[in-house]
Amino acid sequence: MKVLHVESGRHLYGGARQVAYILEGLAARGVTNLLACPTGSAIADAAAPFAQVVEMPMGGDGDLALAWRLIRLIRATQPDLIHLHSRRGADIWGGIAARLTGTPCILSRRVDNPEHPWVVAVKYRLYDHVITISEGIRQVLLAEGLAPDKVSCVRSAVEAEPYLAPVDGAAFRQEFGLPPDALVMGMVAQLIPRKGHRYLFAALPELLLAFPTLHVLIFGQGPLRDELSAACAAPPLAGRVHLAGFRHDLPAWLGGLDLLVHPADMEGLGVSLLQASAAAVPIIASRAGGLPEAVADGVSGLLVPPGEVQALGKAMTRLLADPALRKHLGQAGRDRIQQDFSVGAMAEGNLAIYRQVLGGQPR
Repeated sequence: MKVLHVESGRHLYGGARQVAYILEGLAARGVTNLLACPTGSAIADAAAPFAQVVEMPMGGDGDLALAWRLIRLIRATQPDLIHLHSRRGADIWGGIAARLTGTPCILSRRVDNPEHPWVVAVKYRLYDHVITISEGIRQVLLAEGLAPDKVSCVRSAVEAEPYLAPVDGAAFRQEFGLPPDALVMGMVAQLIPRKGHRYLFAALPELLLAFPTLHVLIFGQGPLRDELSAACAAPPLAGRVHLAGFRHDLPAWLGGLDLLVHPADMEGLGVSLLQASAAAVPIIASRAGGLPEAVADGVSGLLVPPGEVQALGKAMTRLLADPALRKHLGQAGRDRIQQDFSVGAMAEGNLAIYRQVLGGQPR
């Protein structure tokens, strides 16, 4: 079976990282992978051992010429199936290219933001099947009118191994310039509004008073960086809340956190939460989108209503004050990741959908 994957993300986190996992898992199962990705994107190097990589310009929704580039690639390589992994033009232009070449096409949907029913009715005719990374996203599509037999859930995965090694606490605090006795809470997310940084920052003044040794690390990059940097430089957050940027070596340090917080308004599943659980870090997250699937309430962390600062503050207070509970939730989270969110399971799930769409026979 030969599959052409299309991923328009330029950075190797979130959805692009999941594509790299899928390529690895499929290659191990005998699938021939091709990957179309933006010129100079980080996924090109990560995918190279598992796919023939074709870099090309990808200019987003307005890049009409992307359809023609993909049509030429499809005609030259003759894949049995096309798997579209992202938005930003890859979904629409990739779907049109598949339709014009008569190639079966699957779309992965990684976000839970609603679309107008007429968009669903028109756009999703381009695809033979839709794979969602959480049941929460699947339910959004069903509510908007997509037929149940056209959409399946195959949850995202995390490669647990890099997160299993213990992290030296003293080295962790030295790496990030924190006091030796610091209690460390973190957030790992793009610096964009829907991730909910504003709720965390609103709850922090009271929390920092209650826990004098508490420090907060904000990992990620994005358009809110200047706004968050200004907030971190002003009282009462100054010296206690730190922007740590995007770290390629995060697997080596994530387990040094005492607690991870993710108060997002919307989230497809939350790969950073799966990674934190693999690192045995307890989590507080919003009960939004696919987050209840990533964090089992009372098992691997605590869930709070989205946007409720007071509830978020109470949950953080509870866990910061109870080291034994943090340890229990963290270990349970690690066990859950190793059982339910493996890369192999995700690859098998995608492969089963491919076979279903192809009727058991490559083109």
